[in-house]
Amino acid sequence: MSYRIETVAIDCLMVRLFDAIDEANMPWMLAASQRLRAVFAGQLVDLVPSYTTLMVHFDLLQLSPDQARTLIREALENLQPDNGSGGRQHEIPVWYDLSVGPELSLLAERCATSVADIVRRHSEREYQVFALGFAPGFAFMGLVEEALAAPRLATPRKRVAAGSVGIAERQTAAYPAVSPGGWNLIGRTPSKLFDRARDGYSLLQPGDRVRFVAVDRATFINLGGDDTPLEALA
Repeated sequence: MSYRIETVAIDCLMVRLFDAIDEANMPWMLAASQRLRAVFAGQLVDLVPSYTTLMVHFDLLQLSPDQARTLIREALENLQPDNGSGGRQHEIPVWYDLSVGPELSLLAERCATSVADIVRRHSEREYQVFALGFAPGFAFMGLVEEALAAPRLATPRKRVAAGSVGIAERQTAAYPAVSPGGWNLIGRTPSKLFDRARDGYSLLQPGDRVRFVAVDRATFINLGGDDTPLEALA
């Protein structure tokens, strides 16, 4: 396959495998990640996958940039998609309610449908984790159906509750901790998405697949969810 190696820093190279986001990219990304980790071994400081790229941070005391480029080419020679070792499957409970997901009504109005239908359409689809970023444990997932796609808010909120589930364009995600944010909020999950005691810290990893499961308020609270209305957190 064709790819490009781009310089990010003196000890960091970007491998660009694709130019457009597509769920079909992920088997290739996983295969490339495995190859790169194996070839660089102890000379690798970090490997950061994204939608279309892999950022390779290498130990400059052990490798020169030219040597790192050579290892990348070696790793990607005759690369084949990894169709047999996809990520884990997750079911994440979500309480979809206007008090914690105020954009539910906006999406329903845009789609000329009911809030219940928005909930059904968001929760009936399986999403792939493309990348981690923005905050520890924040997983960018997709793709939501085109009708549900919505641009980020023109003015981001100063405070979004931990567990808030949202949509931005054709991506969906859940906030692992309280933070600012501009996504369209549609619900909240009680799941702990980032935990320093967990191996790998993040519940979700690139390549994993996620299905959101609608639950009622009582179940949400029993699972440890905080039902404080969003407006009370502002």
